[in-house]
Amino acid sequence: MDELPPAAPEVNASATEVIDAWLGALRAPAQAPTAAHAPAAAARPRRSWLVTLAVALVVGVALGGSLYRLGESWLRAAPAPRPVRPAAPGPTAPGAAALGPVAPRPAPPAVDGASEPGLVALNLRYNQTVEGLLQFRGNPSRTYYGEGPLPDRPRVLWRFPETGEPMCAESWVGDEASIWCGTGWTGQPALWERADGVTEVIFGAYDKSVHFLDAATGRRLRPDYPTGDIIKGSVTLDPDGDPLLYFGSRDNRLRVLALDRPAPTRLWDLPADFVHGIWNNDWDGNPVVLDDLLLQGGENGYFFAIKLHRDYDAAGLVQIAPELLVAYRGWTEALLEQVGDDNASIENSVTVFEERVYFANSAGRVVGLDLREVQEGRAPVVFDFWLGDDVDASLVADEQGMLYAAVELERFLPRADELGQLVKLDPYRPDDPVVWSLAAPPGLRGEFRGGIWATPALAQGVLYVATNSGQLLVVDADTGEVTWVDELGPHAWSSPVVVDGSLLVATCKGELRRYSLDDPLHPRPVWSFRLRSEACIESTPAVWKGKILVGARDGYFYAIGDEPDAPAGEPPQGPQE
Repeated sequence: MDELPPAAPEVNASATEVIDAWLGALRAPAQAPTAAHAPAAAARPRRSWLVTLAVALVVGVALGGSLYRLGESWLRAAPAPRPVRPAAPGPTAPGAAALGPVAPRPAPPAVDGASEPGLVALNLRYNQTVEGLLQFRGNPSRTYYGEGPLPDRPRVLWRFPETGEPMCAESWVGDEASIWCGTGWTGQPALWERADGVTEVIFGAYDKSVHFLDAATGRRLRPDYPTGDIIKGSVTLDPDGDPLLYFGSRDNRLRVLALDRPAPTRLWDLPADFVHGIWNNDWDGNPVVLDDLLLQGGENGYFFAIKLHRDYDAAGLVQIAPELLVAYRGWTEALLEQVGDDNASIENSVTVFEERVYFANSAGRVVGLDLREVQEGRAPVVFDFWLGDDVDASLVADEQGMLYAAVELERFLPRADELGQLVKLDPYRPDDPVVWSLAAPPGLRGEFRGGIWATPALAQGVLYVATNSGQLLVVDADTGEVTWVDELGPHAWSSPVVVDGSLLVATCKGELRRYSLDDPLHPRPVWSFRLRSEACIESTPAVWKGKILVGARDGYFYAIGDEPDAPAGEPPQGPQE
């Protein structure tokens, strides 16, 4: 995934007009079924030739000839009703590989007899025995965002590091080295309330270290744990109360640390080149730990299921004996031919609903694996669908097991125009899973990439979605209707957060915005708070009992909360920290 240089340009007025014109056509979903599982057959509504011409003229004046391809791809009349959607290109990929050398298994049998699940209440903490926000988006369905309240009069309570140099280090992308600072995408910290009454916040950063801080003071609780390269993703604390931390790094290693020693101690790691992968060796996704299983996807294109065998030795120290159960190759040769490159990495965090684990890759393939026989080394494919472009945002599962996929816009393939960049999928209808879909506006700089990098937030049947070109979209999850839009500014990669009837969104201008969700479909702005550095916030904030904990690209990590003795309910006095 490409990263943003520290400085981000503002959107100029003419470019904003382009986006406004596009949003006018965006509000109706491509498909608006009358029931949750109605056939997805309606075509995207046509725009009149006058609207199309007007938008094209705005584009020409605003952005000039360099936007020719963008205009050709996006600002034209909608196509005729779509043909039947193709399934993922080529045959279903081979199934799981057992422990030992990774070898393909025969293709799993076709899905048959799949029935729609009953309504399952989302267990926000999935029976975790630890109080806290333990992983990216809080649970395996990626639908828990923390515990309120949010501050009413936000200010910086502490900053880490308090003194000395910011958290920065040199890292290489290909043959180019650059300095990376702070925390990035996804970068949400984990936190837990310890038995000694201390709330500990843990995060990986671009200084090639994991940090362990007191959430009340910002002081170190443990020595930093160094890695060989930057850490982009979010760490996971063990949900069953074992003193274990799980995370990946760009240094090619997926690690498990013990936290019951004087210093964090590596118990095990898995190098990405353990298998003959594809594209890259980073570990950006956030691990899921469930029933003694570690579930994780890598930028090498593989999904792994690993049995941890957690235990304790005679001295009472935690131990693990990891056993690889499944190594599933997430791409097919037909898929690579379809997209025209070999970027099929898994950068998003896997999502679990009931007995299924889901992930998507950078070639746009969404895969669901059945975990009921994973202990025997089998995880057959039960869902396989092609979205047409890079999916780095994590899939979100609702109470019925429906999936919400946010897609980037990079390759400009016809499939992207057909499906759009926000798609609701019914994985229990594998032959025709699209319930509804929406297009997201194109980007405004670089290669005019667009779509969605941030993981949507789902609450009360409403989706809150930040787009790369800078819109906050509020979408009815049942119908796909866009009910409200706000402007965030470009490069909106931080995932929205919903707690206690409020929506929190971070921007690439160093800004945090709080909205009231008294009317979930039409948020009401409450306050806006901006870091003094105005540095980009790519990371997703953690919210916990009055504090917002988040890192920025200026090299620092912040705790933001109410001013001491501030009257409740009053707005902040100003936009700066």
